[in-house]
Amino acid sequence: MESTLQKKKSVKRLTWKKSLVIIGIAIVVILAAAAGTAYFLLQKSKPVISGAIPLTGLQANVDVYRDKDGVPHIEAKSMKDLFMAQGFVTAQDRLFQMDLSRRQASGMLSEVIGEKTLTRDKFFRTLGLRRAAETSYDEYSSEMKQYLSWYADGVNAYMNQAKKNNTLPVEFLLVGYEPKKWTPVDSLVIGKYMAFDLGGHWEGQAFRYYLTETFSKEKALDLFPGYPKDAPTILDNLQTEAIDFEKSFAGSVIPNYHNGSNNWVVSGKKTKSGKPLLANDPHLSLGTPSIWYQAHLKAPDYEVSGVIFAGIPGIIVGHNKTIAWGVTNVGPDVQELYVEKRNSKDPYEFQYLANWEEAEVVKEKIKVKDKVDIDHEVVITRHGPIISEFAHHDKPGTALSLKWTALQPSKELEAVIMMNRSKNWTQFEKALESFHTPAQNFVFASTDGTIAYKANGLIPIRKQEYTSLPVPGWTDQYEWEGYIPWDELPTSVNPEKGYIATANNKVTADSYPYHISDTFAQPYRQQRIVDVLEGKEKLTAKDMKSLQFDQKNKQAEEMLPIFIQQVMKKPLDDKEKKVISLLQRWDHTDSKDSAAPLIFHIWMSQFSDELFKEEISEEMLKMFDGREQVVDELIRKANAGDAGPWIRENGGLEKVTQLSFESMITFLSEEFGEDPSKWEWGDFHRLTFEHPLAAIKPLHLLFNPPTQSMGGSRVTVGVAGWDRETGNITHGGAWRMVIDMSDTSRSYHVVGPGQSGHVLSPWYKDQVEDWATGKYHETDLDQKKRPKDQHLVLKPE
Repeated sequence: MESTLQKKKSVKRLTWKKSLVIIGIAIVVILAAAAGTAYFLLQKSKPVISGAIPLTGLQANVDVYRDKDGVPHIEAKSMKDLFMAQGFVTAQDRLFQMDLSRRQASGMLSEVIGEKTLTRDKFFRTLGLRRAAETSYDEYSSEMKQYLSWYADGVNAYMNQAKKNNTLPVEFLLVGYEPKKWTPVDSLVIGKYMAFDLGGHWEGQAFRYYLTETFSKEKALDLFPGYPKDAPTILDNLQTEAIDFEKSFAGSVIPNYHNGSNNWVVSGKKTKSGKPLLANDPHLSLGTPSIWYQAHLKAPDYEVSGVIFAGIPGIIVGHNKTIAWGVTNVGPDVQELYVEKRNSKDPYEFQYLANWEEAEVVKEKIKVKDKVDIDHEVVITRHGPIISEFAHHDKPGTALSLKWTALQPSKELEAVIMMNRSKNWTQFEKALESFHTPAQNFVFASTDGTIAYKANGLIPIRKQEYTSLPVPGWTDQYEWEGYIPWDELPTSVNPEKGYIATANNKVTADSYPYHISDTFAQPYRQQRIVDVLEGKEKLTAKDMKSLQFDQKNKQAEEMLPIFIQQVMKKPLDDKEKKVISLLQRWDHTDSKDSAAPLIFHIWMSQFSDELFKEEISEEMLKMFDGREQVVDELIRKANAGDAGPWIRENGGLEKVTQLSFESMITFLSEEFGEDPSKWEWGDFHRLTFEHPLAAIKPLHLLFNPPTQSMGGSRVTVGVAGWDRETGNITHGGAWRMVIDMSDTSRSYHVVGPGQSGHVLSPWYKDQVEDWATGKYHETDLDQKKRPKDQHLVLKPE
């Protein structure tokens, strides 16, 4: 018979179980309610794409048609209404991205993120992109200032409505702030950030200076681009107090040095349609949403279609009814690090010739979320801001300042609007006079049959041409003497060969009278483009699309025979023989389901690590501008019997190749199993399109599109650059365009991951698979082809 104590225990157990059930039910209810609330807020904040919305300041109704891919076709009766509508519609789709972009470029992230971004903010405050945007605004014409103002009015109209209706994008709620008023300078500072992303080679100069201070002269020069004939002279002049590079540049923001692009244009004499073909895919960081925003804008005497960075009016790359154009990065030396000698008696004075010059001091106040404001000091010499002290408050006797064309006033948006309006090459080329930074390779096509090219932008003329090292700032021997005259920039119109192509390659012969750069992209993309364009007589838009996604690896064609030859000098076990067999049977295509590209690319990475990992820290390797090009050249020289010290001191080409081969196999076996035949490039090389908030778990589940296996690589025309550690694809042509000038009412595009920045939009991630598999969407300018239920009217209030 059950005792009273047992009964009480039994009742307690039942009560406790009942409580657990009740608690579990309550948690489910709370989670369901939270999920329901979140879903309600997300639904409520979705962009309105049909019906009518009143907009204060409009002069007449504006029609906004979103096509099947979410691309807005904006038709207005005046430029004022057009740019107001563009600002409004872009903010509908991308306001959170726009706000983060202006904050990042301005050094204002910490105000809403907190201490985690303080070092980044200090870097950008020191660099001074916003100061440069403010001085640039003063240079703009009254007409362009009006366009910028109208665009800002449209952004603010959306922002005000969203705040009033509690429909701001949910990201603002999650981060815990509301966006502030948009200004014309905000648009310009985003443009300056793009110049930063494509800007130049300052970090490479700093890295090579670090090499000279850390290693022997022979060893340092072995990692310089090209033959450094003037380097010894500069090094002799740089006998100064040593700089602690790791301390000075800890946390500095280094643009992806693979940033660039492919573009090409083909004459009608080589096309099936008889009219030119043009293709462009700018290579920048990949993320959600895309860095590019696609739109079609139409007003009296103005119609253009293409892409722009969210937050800027107009169209920067695209086409109108008579012309089309594309861009790639020239990659010129437009940045110069100067070694400055500081006065020991006054830290704000620096030597120039026989005098001490007083620097400008800018006092910045950085707001930090939930913390006190931080005072930040920027010291600016005659050459530019001191950037070697942004991360600390020490004032050593030697500092590095940065001179850069983008820190000067410039009027790129004047050029953009003129380009949009151009009807022929003469007008388009004239527009380029105002496009100073970043320097770009423009390719051009016209319905009149013209194809053309210009390497455009401000490119300095120096008293000395060598730019791979910082230079003494206390003498006038290394000053800039002006810029390459605009009419002497590399230009080509209707070349006899019938095409023009660029892929961040060297664009001039050695006979060109001016210095452009010491550092260019590896030549493999350009080689492949030329092979394909020369290999067929009558090309089509379909051929252009296929070439943009081409995955032929020309680097493997060159390097793999060298590697295999070295490895075959030693006895191989069964697994090693299988790996070599896979490589020997490979057609050098970086397909996602093949083992060989995985083996090759990891092998190349391990080879590079074998050379540097023991002697150069990860922090400094991040500043190794052009690392892949340098390693390629080290291998070529060693294979030709002229091994440099980095390969010699690691045992020679044979040993480095064999050690990296073994470490590659070990790594791949641990990650993907013991059977090499089951390894696949796509198991490592995966497309992620990460959202800025994905770092906050579990928000990645909400904001990141599903991952995709993908082929291609950094060296294929179909670029898909990846993180060395994770394999995540983080870099490539987020937007691809092809157009046949026989019909300029339509063009072919793909925007990864999609057009919209709203997570519940059907266009948020609808192009991920298409981007990863080389498919395209047709953008048609014909109003009759647009869905009737996706027509929004913006009307005067």
